[in-house]
Amino acid sequence: MKGWRALALVAVVALAGAAGTLVVGAAVGMGRADLFHLAGYLAPAAGVTVLAAFAARPLLTRASLRQRFLAVAAVGSAVSLANLFVLALTMFVDDHDATLVGVLLLYSLGAGVGAALVLARKSAATLVRLAATARRLGEGELDARVGPLDAGPDLDALARTLDGMAEGLQRGTAREREIEARRRDLMTAVSHDLRTPLASLRAMIEAIDEGVVEDLPSLRRYASEMRRSVAMLGDLVDDLFELAQVDAGVIERETDRARLEDVVRTALAAVEMDAEEKGLVLTAELNGAGDIACSPRITRVLQNLLVNAVRHTPADGTVRLEALPGPAELELSVEDTGEGIPAGDLERVFEPFYRADPARSGGGTGLGLALAKRIVEALGGRIEAQSHPAVGSRFAVYLPR
Repeated sequence: MKGWRALALVAVVALAGAAGTLVVGAAVGMGRADLFHLAGYLAPAAGVTVLAAFAARPLLTRASLRQRFLAVAAVGSAVSLANLFVLALTMFVDDHDATLVGVLLLYSLGAGVGAALVLARKSAATLVRLAATARRLGEGELDARVGPLDAGPDLDALARTLDGMAEGLQRGTAREREIEARRRDLMTAVSHDLRTPLASLRAMIEAIDEGVVEDLPSLRRYASEMRRSVAMLGDLVDDLFELAQVDAGVIERETDRARLEDVVRTALAAVEMDAEEKGLVLTAELNGAGDIACSPRITRVLQNLLVNAVRHTPADGTVRLEALPGPAELELSVEDTGEGIPAGDLERVFEPFYRADPARSGGGTGLGLALAKRIVEALGGRIEAQSHPAVGSRFAVYLPR
């Protein structure tokens, strides 16, 4: 079908050229008989042109770009010489003028071939560069780029498209590798954190099953330790499930809202007993932001921040929660007078299962801050940490209004 369309296009162009020639002949004063005579030669010439173009099409399809440019230049000059020869035979042009025009046409042939070679060289070099870049990308060199070509709008657009595709592919591959690395780290950390309570449970169950422990006080103590290990496993599973929900985009689809005052009250209630046992001062200042609506998930964020603050603040210390409403965002901060976090570890505190030092590894699942960060980012906000060793830490959450 495409071949017939190409043949029809060539036929239309050839007939248009023949008609244009007749119009020019009439304009320069040729008589009707001469025009009919000229038309008799142009009709078969147009037919031969169409057939030659159709026959040359498969050959040019397999030709290089340089050969195609040369063929176009040669065909144009050859057609001009053939027309001149026909005009000379029909006595429309005398021999002297025909010779002069023929020499000029030969010069035009040389100029056309030279221009075709120059253009073909530039275009061929451009295509070689594009092909080399595509080949490098296919071999895994995702940093390969074509760069500026200055080879015309079409080839420049192709180069920009290829470079854009390469950048997108590079970003996607980097993201995929990052996710895969995070997944491996997460699986390693989960396996490590599961091993401790499971080993404890296994040892105590074997001791009871083999009769090593039979007295009632020891059995009660073992039951208490087993309950604690089961609670640790349950907390870990719950945190992992919620982390998976955040990654799956569940939060973005939620529409529930809660008053900030209720959210803060619930978060504080989760740590009041532990704070009281350690003799900590636990305060909250909402600064008129109590009626602001927010996602109920903020309860979990504040609870995780408060749990960490209470856990790492020594006796008689202070843990302070504050809300600062602004025109564009709401700031929620949890500040303590605890042991602080070393500067080298501050950037990694939001990584799953990361613990800055052995002193901070007691209790918890190691997912609290990571989960808080994922929730806040899913809500379109951000979370930041500031800390000074032996002075205290401050975690601030910024949520869009």
